[in-house]
Amino acid sequence: MRLLLVIGPPAVGKMSVGREIAARSNFGLFHNHHTIEPLVEIFGYGTAPFLVLNKEFRQRVIEEAARHNVDLIFTLVWNLQDPADAAYVDQLVAPFEEAGGEIWVLELTADLDTRLARNRGESRLAAKPTKRDLEWSDGNVRAMDAHQLNTDPTGCTLTPADAFLNRHPLLRLDTRDLAAAQVAETALHWLGRTPEDRASPQTGSRL
Repeated sequence: MRLLLVIGPPAVGKMSVGREIAARSNFGLFHNHHTIEPLVEIFGYGTAPFLVLNKEFRQRVIEEAARHNVDLIFTLVWNLQDPADAAYVDQLVAPFEEAGGEIWVLELTADLDTRLARNRGESRLAAKPTKRDLEWSDGNVRAMDAHQLNTDPTGCTLTPADAFLNRHPLLRLDTRDLAAAQVAETALHWLGRTPEDRASPQTGSRL
């Protein structure tokens, strides 16, 4: 039983890659907007009930996946410099760890121009109605670049997320010149490795 966290900045392709992996494997996809969109429609983004229920719904889905031995993909934007985000991810994955499951991390990165182009993709806008206000959505992609949403490939920048990331297999992929299917193919090859062939959890595999 495995939980695959797909992390990276907005519009890097997390949902698209997750869909490709799920289509070719036994993983089920639970992307972050599965909870965001219905709650925004009822309560509005960032309101008190939105924040409470968004967190609770995600936690419950992951708990039930762990309880019923479901391999699950979950996508999220993680501010690696924020201790609260690190604590949240620890809490989120706890059911899988307690059930003896494995946690893997697929990190996607791409330059801002690539992400702004992807932000207007048809499949993204179809699945994420809150992104259809393109002026706001493009502004959000740019604004989020103020946070550290990808690891430092040199290893020189320490973050509160390091303790978690160093415990689990990590694959870092630059997706700027790759289609989602190509990223998924690489990720599935990595996920299919035997324990002896996996990348070291201490250093990850940062391609």
